[in-house]
Amino acid sequence: MSLIAAMPPPELMPLIPATPSTRIAAQARLRLPLAAAVLSLSLMLAACGGGGASSDETGAAARVPVTSEAEAVRLLDQATFGATPIEVQRVRDLGASAWIDEQMAKPATSSRTHWEMLDRQNKAADPTAVSRTEVYHSFWHNAVSAPDQLRQRVAYALSQIMVVSMVDSGVNDQPRGVTSYYDMLGQHAFGNYRQLLQDVSLHPVMGIYLSHLRNQKEDLAKGRVPDENFAREVMQLFSIGLVELDLDGSASAGGPRETYGADDISGLAKVFTGWSWHCNGDTSDSCFHGWNESAKAYPDRSIASMRSYAKYHSASEKAFLGSTVAGGSDGDASLKVALDRLAAHPNVGPFIGRQLIQRLVTSHPSPAYVERVAKVFNNNGSGVRGDLKAVVKAVLLDTEARAPSAAQRDSFGKLREPVLRLSKVLRAFGATSTSSHWLIGNTDDPGTSLGQTPLRSPSVFNFYRPGYVPPNTLAAARSLTVPEMQITHETSVAGYANFMRSVVQNNGVGETPAGASTRDVQLDLSAARAAAHKPDELVALMNSRLFGGAMPAALADQIQAAVESITIPLLTSTNMVAWEAANSNRVRLALYLSVVSPEFIVQK
Repeated sequence: MSLIAAMPPPELMPLIPATPSTRIAAQARLRLPLAAAVLSLSLMLAACGGGGASSDETGAAARVPVTSEAEAVRLLDQATFGATPIEVQRVRDLGASAWIDEQMAKPATSSRTHWEMLDRQNKAADPTAVSRTEVYHSFWHNAVSAPDQLRQRVAYALSQIMVVSMVDSGVNDQPRGVTSYYDMLGQHAFGNYRQLLQDVSLHPVMGIYLSHLRNQKEDLAKGRVPDENFAREVMQLFSIGLVELDLDGSASAGGPRETYGADDISGLAKVFTGWSWHCNGDTSDSCFHGWNESAKAYPDRSIASMRSYAKYHSASEKAFLGSTVAGGSDGDASLKVALDRLAAHPNVGPFIGRQLIQRLVTSHPSPAYVERVAKVFNNNGSGVRGDLKAVVKAVLLDTEARAPSAAQRDSFGKLREPVLRLSKVLRAFGATSTSSHWLIGNTDDPGTSLGQTPLRSPSVFNFYRPGYVPPNTLAAARSLTVPEMQITHETSVAGYANFMRSVVQNNGVGETPAGASTRDVQLDLSAARAAAHKPDELVALMNSRLFGGAMPAALADQIQAAVESITIPLLTSTNMVAWEAANSNRVRLALYLSVVSPEFIVQK
């Protein structure tokens, strides 16, 4: 049965409801174009019984030349928010390594700068405005239009490892701080992991989110002990993980051994006492607690690194992970010992390296791939540990990432998460913001939207866990990790179809600005409309923009047949409207069927 059998053009397709009462109808309508997409990665990863090539097929930091359109698009899928025709040609001209070097040299595009522009405009109209949604506008501004695409993509990856979330009410009240946090991740994307870990630990938004801002020393008389939240998560999620690892990311020989215990958490929690707002020289109790108006009036307190307040810092001896901080040590000295210990732990290379591979390249990297990246983390070739510039290059230039043969393996690839599906479409078709504000807001709802909003994960564990294995699937039978499947279910499948149908029908996405008649972020489909009268050329354009020339022949044939089913009347002086509508319907149908196909949803 055809993938697109009997599917009408988008303007004839009613929105597909995702309520329980209509689930059966929704499933039936989506069965061909999308149900396969839900299962395809699980099936493909399971088919070969493994997550990657054997070690004799691969090598460290490959110098595989990028010559074809498909190879260039594959790199851009991994390293940016989506390929554009100009960037594809740039990769082909420079080659992968030189293109990466060029990207790494580009100055960082600031999310906070865009947010502050929007906030000024909001406050001009309403001085009490709190510009929360503008955080998402700033994200999409950078994701779609920033020239430093590699930095932006790595920042997004890091935001899913070292998570803060605006779902938290305290974080939600600090939108400027959130954009500052995201910028900080971008600034360190090619820096050193040790400094990144420090700046993450001391950012006030992280302090709010994991409750070590205003964390006080123990007081036995009052029954008070330090908050242990950040101490736990900085080990479990940001550095060393739960079990001791070999260099290839597998549990150390002899069975899983925990990396830390309750005593380590308690000892480390004392390090993170006494840290609070940096109030430009004001070290009073009121500033620590954020009580007085002078503290609240300090405009940069949500973006300035927290400072240590000796009065509230534990003077006790602090023991954790085999290290000891002497009693009486101040907050800065205690922090240095703690972060040095965490950054030097042998788990960090494979633990962080594997997650960067997952976020950029493939869900279930081979042990050999992880080991090669971990070795670069441990030593960049010049004796430097934690050089993220070298690590990112190792991830992207590895043979498994670059060799065309690796992309052909059924075991390789990842489910393209919803945010990256949308960004790829927007960049492929030169989207622009009519307001210059990029008014794409909350896209949380899985029934009508993406089921995912940047910087709004449900918890500190991100939208999905890196070790997630979808239960009762072929992937589970093979013990393969497919993290993105954790947010893929019946409702989200129907919701994505509805959302993309709306994008296609409206030629864009986002809010409709005041006084405008179209969605703010508009696709440029002029080239597609010019090709609409020639179905083969229209399909070829979709193939080039969305698949890098690698659209399977069967899918191309099916889309072309669907396009040809829409007849374009012979243009006369009286039927211009009908003629334009038929051309537009062909473009919409070709685009819609492309972006809901399993081949688009799975990144290879």
